[in-house]
Amino acid sequence: MIAATALLALATGCGSGTDEPGGGSTSHPTSTTSHPVKDTSISAEPGERFTLTVDQNPSTREYWYLVDPEPDSSVLVSRGQRDQSDSGDEPVAGAGHRHTFTFEAKGRGTTRFTLLHCTFTTCQGNTSTLPPETTGPSATPTTGEATPSQAPERITYTVTVD
Repeated sequence: MIAATALLALATGCGSGTDEPGGGSTSHPTSTTSHPVKDTSISAEPGERFTLTVDQNPSTREYWYLVDPEPDSSVLVSRGQRDQSDSGDEPVAGAGHRHTFTFEAKGRGTTRFTLLHCTFTTCQGNTSTLPPETTGPSATPTTGEATPSQAPERITYTVTVD
């Protein structure tokens, strides 16, 4: 059973696709557990699925990405990403949404993966599907008061499959 029981958000809703990799498992677990984003130590059994749900807002260039190190595919595989609008069924310009990453435990072992959180002040050159080329801070603004830019938030997860 997956260790954490707190739920950040429901993992259901209209999505933009599953992005399931080819040759994936033919078994489909009947339930998926949602983990809080800050729960960085996760335990699972082979075949279990879990999700991590984050808030993002494309209108303010706020995005989350699965970046290196990606999980060891013999232990854990990504089963895609989904979006659910905060404004209901009808997308509203400027409204944020919940972005859910789904993973499936495959085989025994331990692996790590990282989610990168970019905002307009922490990343440059990124889009909804393309992470920035660098994960360093954005350039310091050239006008107004010079303030140091922050580096984007990186959350690294450790998953143990028993």
